[in-house]
Amino acid sequence: MKDPNQTRYLFLQGPHGPFFHRLGRMLRAAGAEVWRVGFNAGDRAFWFGGPGYIPYRDAPEHWPATFAALLDAHDITDIVLYGDTRPVHAQAVEVARARGLTIHVFEEGYLRPYWVSYERGGSNGHSRLMDMSVPDMKRALEMSEMDVPEPPARWGDMKSHVFYGALYHWFLLFRNGDYRNFRPHRDLPVWTETLLYTRRLMLMPLLALDRMTATARIKYGGFPYHLALLQLEHDASFREHSPFKTMKDFLEIVIDGFARGAPRHHHLVFKAHPLENGRSPLRRIIRELSREHGVAARVHYVRGGKLARLLDHAKTAVTVNSTAAQQVLWRNIPLKVFGSAVYNKPEFVSTQSLPEFFAQPARPDAKAYRTYRRYLLETSQVPGGFYSARGRRALMRQVVDMMLAAEDPYDALSTGKAGPRQQLSIVR
Repeated sequence: MKDPNQTRYLFLQGPHGPFFHRLGRMLRAAGAEVWRVGFNAGDRAFWFGGPGYIPYRDAPEHWPATFAALLDAHDITDIVLYGDTRPVHAQAVEVARARGLTIHVFEEGYLRPYWVSYERGGSNGHSRLMDMSVPDMKRALEMSEMDVPEPPARWGDMKSHVFYGALYHWFLLFRNGDYRNFRPHRDLPVWTETLLYTRRLMLMPLLALDRMTATARIKYGGFPYHLALLQLEHDASFREHSPFKTMKDFLEIVIDGFARGAPRHHHLVFKAHPLENGRSPLRRIIRELSREHGVAARVHYVRGGKLARLLDHAKTAVTVNSTAAQQVLWRNIPLKVFGSAVYNKPEFVSTQSLPEFFAQPARPDAKAYRTYRRYLLETSQVPGGFYSARGRRALMRQVVDMMLAAEDPYDALSTGKAGPRQQLSIVR
């Protein structure tokens, strides 16, 4: 383990809510020095007046030079961030990597919602998992005898996630006067984003009724169907690690492949992301494309909801690179992926063309996927969540020790130095 007294962390932007504040406080308790750069009033508010806060109020183009100066001024050894693709993070990672600093990256769990991802160097398309084969993982697991943990009943993260997201945007709208040069990493202005989410919250009862009606129509329709998992168009995985510029590009390819390959009695179901706020008129686009390809009567759209209910009877699933695909593979359902994804391995993700996949999909190698999943659970997947109090408690019990470890989770397992992992079934 590193000597905490010789470790100096610089935090950048984190998930909405108290997680980064709690993490910094525990690292300080361990003996490390901790600073936090805030780019807006939301970042400042969620640091809760903790020590080491550094406001960045300059123009975005000056950030790389300012970041380098901060590294020198505080003799930083480690940087900590949530996601590695937003511009301020991507620029910081480039500078930090050139200096040989340790880069701690948190992300939503690859096996969400009951785990979060902790990696060093990069996540998603920049993860070390991208270059690992299933045989590599199998060899690394030979020294381990851990039982595969079961998920808890629930963390209850979604409501907390929405609450902290709304509170964060409130600070950006009404308390951001000290950060006039702040530019969000998403394309839409903060006001527009807020209005979309406000409308979604107001319409939640109607949206829930629409979702239940659409799900019932599919459940009781008695037809075979294929499931397309949609993502948020502004999501980093979609923008940075896929071949598509817009969700419409993906929709068109899927509907065309379905029309050319699927048996004529099969249907296609598009499931929206749970946090889809209507910034893109997905239902209208799907309706228009379905009519153009002559399959309008066989294509359905479901607004969010529980994925498990739709997976119960799905014949296949297709996605760009959604982490929800892990649930597909866990159920041994054939899967087609278009973007870069840590689970995109030839043993269990189809290499067929899309029409061939819809016509006669090859089954995934369930044994290979179980090896892959076990490898993740023993390395980068940490039980807990960013948003609910219970999820944060579970996360904090392990993640600080992982950050202070001399090796990253993947190397620690390969060299036999990995610490014991907590079983989710007993987390309280």
